[in-house]
Amino acid sequence: MPANIKRIGLITSGGDCGGLNAVIKGAAQMAFSMGIDMKVIPNGYASLYNLVDIKELITLTPERLDDFSSDIAGSEAGHSRVKISKIKDPAKFERIKKGLAKHGIDALIISGGDDTGSVMVDLSEQGIKCIHAPKTMDLDLQTYSVGGDSTINRIARFASDLKTTGRTHNRGIVMEVFGRYAGHTAFRGGIAADADCILIPEIPVDFDVVYAHYKKVFMSRVRHSDVKAGTYLIIVAEGIKDSKENTITDDSSGVDAFGHKKLSGAAKYVRKTLETKMHNDPEIASFMKETGMYIEGMNELPEIREVNPGHLVRCGQTSAYDVSFGRSVGGAAVTLLTSGVSGVTVVGVDGHNVTYMPSKQAIVQRHVDLDEIALYETMGICFGRKPIRFEPKLIEVNMDSVNNVGKKIKRIY
Repeated sequence: MPANIKRIGLITSGGDCGGLNAVIKGAAQMAFSMGIDMKVIPNGYASLYNLVDIKELITLTPERLDDFSSDIAGSEAGHSRVKISKIKDPAKFERIKKGLAKHGIDALIISGGDDTGSVMVDLSEQGIKCIHAPKTMDLDLQTYSVGGDSTINRIARFASDLKTTGRTHNRGIVMEVFGRYAGHTAFRGGIAADADCILIPEIPVDFDVVYAHYKKVFMSRVRHSDVKAGTYLIIVAEGIKDSKENTITDDSSGVDAFGHKKLSGAAKYVRKTLETKMHNDPEIASFMKETGMYIEGMNELPEIREVNPGHLVRCGQTSAYDVSFGRSVGGAAVTLLTSGVSGVTVVGVDGHNVTYMPSKQAIVQRHVDLDEIALYETMGICFGRKPIRFEPKLIEVNMDSVNNVGKKIKRIY
C-alpha cells in the first residue's frame, strides 16, 4: 500500500567507507523527483537521539548535492558509534519520536553495517519507519554492501606497491587490514595483489605451515634472481586466530560503543612469530651467506616489516562499482518507503525489480566460503593451513536458470 511520505531523514552510521556519498545522492535525487523533502540527520545515531534539541536540519536540494561528489569516500552526513539501546534514558525511543515529529520526518533511510542495522531493527520495532541501505567494507552482511569494492581495490593497490620496497630490501611484508571476524577484504584484496600468503579469521593459523611456505618461496625468488632480490607478501585480517582458535589481538585495546573488542596487533604477532622461527633455523644463515648478504652482527637474517594502512583503505576515491551500487540502493530505499515497505534491507535493483529482505536476516554475519579457498591453495597461495586440493564440480549455467535465480551470476562478491 502506498505510504504518505512527505519528508525523509537520512542517516549514515558506523565506520565510514567508499560509496556512502553515492547512497546519499541516490536517495536525495530520487526523493526530489517524487516531490519528497530529504533532510540530513548529521553524525549518525547521536544526532537522532538529540534531534529534539536540534533547531534546523539541512535539506538536500540539487544545489546542496553539487557540494560533494559521489565518488569520494566518507559521508557528507557524518557518523558516530552509538547503540541506541545502550543509552540509559528509559524514554529514549519516545525522545527520538518527538525529535522526528518536531522536524516533520515521516521515515528514515539508514546506511550502515550489522551494528547500524541492529539499531535500525530496534527503531523499526518501535514503530519508526526505516529502510536499511547496506554499507560495510567488511562485506560480512548477507547482501553486497556499499564500500566493499572500494576497500578491496585500495588494499590491493597498497599491498602491490609495498612489494617494490620489499624487493629492494629483500624484506618480507606483513600487511594488516580491517575485517573483524570475516576475512572477505583480506581474501579478495590479497588475491588481487598477488599475495603469497593470506591469513583470515575463518582459518586458524598454523605458523609452521606459514613459515615453511615463506621460506620456500622467498629463498627461491632470491636464488633465481640475477640481482639476488626477492620479497614475500602476507595479507593479514585483523581478527585472525591461532591454532587453538584464540583471536590474536592486543588485549589493551578495549571495546567499542557496541561492546565489540577492538582488534589490533595481528601483523605484529605474525612478524614476531616468523622472526623467531627464522632465528632458530640454521638454514637461513647458510642462505644469507650463499647469496652474499650475510654480515655478522648486522645482516644475519632477512628482515620482515609489518605495515598497517589502517584508515587509508576506507578513505579517498570510491570505485565505480560502489558509486553505481550506492546510487541504486539509495534510490531504491526511497521507492520502498513510498510503496509502504519498511523494516527491511535493500538487496539491489535488477531491471524493474527492487529486491529486499528482512533486516534481521540481512545483518547475520557472512563468512568467506572455504570451498573457494582450495582453488587458490591449488594455485600455490598459502592460507595458514595444509593446502586442500580443489575438487571442482562442473555445472553448466543457461540463461533460463540464471533468470530463475534472480541473475545471481551478476554477484561479484
